[in-house]
Amino acid sequence: MQQRKIAKWLTATALLCTAAFSLHASAYKLPEQSVRSLGLSAAYVAGAESADANYYNPANMGWLDERQQIEGALTLIHLPEIAFSGMAVAPLAGLVAADSESKSEDFLVPTLHYVGPKFGNWRFGFSVVAPGGLTKRWNDQPQRSYAEEFTLAIVEFNPAFSYTFNEQWSIGGGVRVIYTDGTVRAYSEDPLIGQVLYAQNMEGDSFDFGYNLALSFRPQKETTLSVTYRSNVDLTVEGDAKGGGVAIGKSWFDTGADVEVPLPATLALAVSHDFGRVKVEAVYERTFWSKYEKLDFNFDDPVVEQSILGEPKDKDWDDTNTFRIGLTWHVDERWDMLFGYAWDETPIPEKTVGFELPDSDAQIFSVGSVIRIDERWEAGFALLYDKKDKRRVSTPPNENGIAGTFDKGGAYLATVSVGYRF
Repeated sequence: MQQRKIAKWLTATALLCTAAFSLHASAYKLPEQSVRSLGLSAAYVAGAESADANYYNPANMGWLDERQQIEGALTLIHLPEIAFSGMAVAPLAGLVAADSESKSEDFLVPTLHYVGPKFGNWRFGFSVVAPGGLTKRWNDQPQRSYAEEFTLAIVEFNPAFSYTFNEQWSIGGGVRVIYTDGTVRAYSEDPLIGQVLYAQNMEGDSFDFGYNLALSFRPQKETTLSVTYRSNVDLTVEGDAKGGGVAIGKSWFDTGADVEVPLPATLALAVSHDFGRVKVEAVYERTFWSKYEKLDFNFDDPVVEQSILGEPKDKDWDDTNTFRIGLTWHVDERWDMLFGYAWDETPIPEKTVGFELPDSDAQIFSVGSVIRIDERWEAGFALLYDKKDKRRVSTPPNENGIAGTFDKGGAYLATVSVGYRF
């Protein structure tokens, strides 16, 4: 009986934590949504000066030249293996050696930005971006019990406007229309007799809404001070849950399920200064992850709902700080070089780190280039490396029974873009 209680608790923890990550941008948000942003490590708010200003700082749209602008980009994201060495609790087996590596992953993310013509002091545009996403798979036990596979896609449609008062002040804002789609799989069996403890397959999606605001001030032509805010969006995901196993209490279930998970608000304070051939921007970013206090799944099946799967789980994430600096070198009239660096905190406390999200603090390095082919066309290319720190986890305080070290991981991003002005 005690073993079955332990198995149920582990099942709930695994599925809830995994589902939370797969339906949420999590600590792996993607702030780099254009070639300039990627090349500058997202130190691109006050100095936003192209079609992507619609997304990064719509207040700046009023100061762009009179022409319409459009920019499309494609980003290749490579997620290398995450290595774990140490011990972890496995269902029914207790504490076991758990050395393993996750699979590496590759996927493409397209983005689009557009800024329309001026209408007096007004200007309008739209962006289609992917502000978060991840996919990760483990093949070994006990990791597979927690995260056999999870895949996430988040797409944001962001129409926005600017109103420019004069050469010094401009405001902007927009609507966030966010589509979320996620798939989660977890599997575990009794290591002695091969009996299925649980098999779980969850799929869900949603449309949700938020807003963004921006303010820019130019005390002099060379200097811009900006504040931007992207609102929290509660992802009200609805879908289906299928599975079964002795640890769940049913041999099979196929039921509707829903969960509400916050996509946190972000505040950015930025300053850029143009020294002539070199422009430098510094950004302080505060992400309000503390909104993520609990996770509570609701199941239509009363047996599943009344099981531990239906009980709310503490998350207790922390608000985080990110510091970014970017440098744009105007090599000549046609060619710009981009350089960026950022330091990014993880919001996940040690007590809730799990195999589905072994996140840690990171340093970000980037480089890029934009070439103006003629008066209308431009092309760009940028590279970014997200270097994750090693993370050592102990039990206690970890509540998932993990005692060991997570290493490697991180991310490599490469973006190509084409821009057109007309």
